[in-house]
Amino acid sequence: MKLPKKLALSGILSTFALVTALAAAAQQGDRRLDADAIGRAAATEATTTDDGVVRIGWARDDVKVTVDGMPLKPFAGLGSWAAFAPTEHGAMVMGDTVVFQDEVSPAMDAAFANGLEVSALHNHFFFDEPKVYFMHIGGHGNPEELARGVKAVWDAIKQVRSERGTPADTFPGETPRHGTIDAAKVERIIGHEGQSQDGMVKITIGREASMHGMKFGGSMGLTTWAAFSGSDELAAIDGDFAMTAREVQPVLRALRKAGIHVVALHNHMIGEEPAYYFTHFWGKGPAEELARGFKAALDAQAAASRETTGH
Repeated sequence: MKLPKKLALSGILSTFALVTALAAAAQQGDRRLDADAIGRAAATEATTTDDGVVRIGWARDDVKVTVDGMPLKPFAGLGSWAAFAPTEHGAMVMGDTVVFQDEVSPAMDAAFANGLEVSALHNHFFFDEPKVYFMHIGGHGNPEELARGVKAVWDAIKQVRSERGTPADTFPGETPRHGTIDAAKVERIIGHEGQSQDGMVKITIGREASMHGMKFGGSMGLTTWAAFSGSDELAAIDGDFAMTAREVQPVLRALRKAGIHVVALHNHMIGEEPAYYFTHFWGKGPAEELARGFKAALDAQAAASRETTGH
């Protein structure tokens, strides 16, 4: 009996779809991650979800937190976690880490030292005591190496808390006092002219993007800037870097290498092209050293931008 052409074609397509689905399932099975190995590398229990993602977690019950006067339990949003998914060449990891203010820099340094990226740093609450922040991390590669990287981040946090049970309320080092910054020295190091006011110096560098069919730049707030307060001998630097996606990690790494603290990483706009991310920072020390640290981050940003544009 000869089948009608349409029926025969339908059977062929159904068979092809079945074979394709089985092949995809087999491939996914080949890539399934070893939860036990990841758990051993992270020194914690790992579980596997129905879709093959391996997860680890750490409930931050070591510091008592109140939000709006109410004690908050880890289950309500004070849990650090990392999730691992299989990829063609290993795994990718995404995670969110609960950090108190004095834990951020050690945690970020540990992430960078172990090949991880930092993709956000922000708050989740208002009126929280002590202040709680969240550092999102990511990476790709060997799953066990990624797990060891996450462990290193969490270990760095635990080390801070073992040395001081209560989160600190200031950065280490002497607090700068009001004075006058030598604008010429700062401008010469950074390579940009600045503005001076009441003894302070501010350097502002505009960027460009498009939104709603029009181009805009520094006058609309798309800027990288740094303000220097205090004196030449002991100054404070604060500011903001406007970065494309490719520039984020080089800038963060350069700031930390210079001993400048990253205090936020987030977006300011939605829908701009290219997309921009913003990191805010704070540092203390001699004004010239801070200026050199800011310049190093500018140079790292420029190098990353050249890699993107090819010139």
